[in-house]
Amino acid sequence: NLDEQVEGWEDYPVAGGGSEPFLVYKDLRGDAQAMLDLAENPEIVEYCLGVLFELAYQGTLRRLEALKGQVTYIYVAEDMGGQTNLMFSPRHIRQFLLPGMKRMAELGHSAGAAIFHHNDGNCLKIIPDMIETVKIDLLNPIQWRSAGMERENLKRLFGDRLVFHGAVDNQYTLPFGTVAEVRQEVLDNLRILGAGGGYILAPCHNIQPVTPMENIVALYETGYEA
Repeated sequence: NLDEQVEGWEDYPVAGGGSEPFLVYKDLRGDAQAMLDLAENPEIVEYCLGVLFELAYQGTLRRLEALKGQVTYIYVAEDMGGQTNLMFSPRHIRQFLLPGMKRMAELGHSAGAAIFHHNDGNCLKIIPDMIETVKIDLLNPIQWRSAGMERENLKRLFGDRLVFHGAVDNQYTLPFGTVAEVRQEVLDNLRILGAGGGYILAPCHNIQPVTPMENIVALYETGYEA
């Protein structure tokens, strides 16, 4: 009954499936062992990710078929970045993740949906692969306080090929900053990432429970005013 669920929501974006298999793999194997498996047990990784990608593909396919052109985007995600660099090597990303992500993206594009890619932290080194191989359309969450993810640099390097989504910092600004700092960051994001278009204002990841209500209100009020 997915087609019934979207009735009345025609003015809103509709998300229709996607994938994040290594997140599930880490739940199965534990974080440390999952990372070790990339080097020590590649056959286990390949088998498990193959199954997980296929489950995600079939689930997404059914959503796209049920909604018949109404899906705005599919969510093709994987957390690859830490605070200062990638958490695992580009070689392993290209070997284990990109083929499945590319297949998911091709499925989404074939149904007229955009590819919304979530990738935390400093993922700068792999963004060109995500654009050229996977062919993502949107990049989220833009954690610009991570070294190497400065907004000006991202806009200069990828602004003609990506829509940026997020970027209102939730490590400091939203939970611990002042209302004035929140307002200024919103304006800075619109000025830097939104130059010429290509930016969707949003928190850079989930709003944390410690975030003052006035900062949340300031985020959206400033966006509407601008």
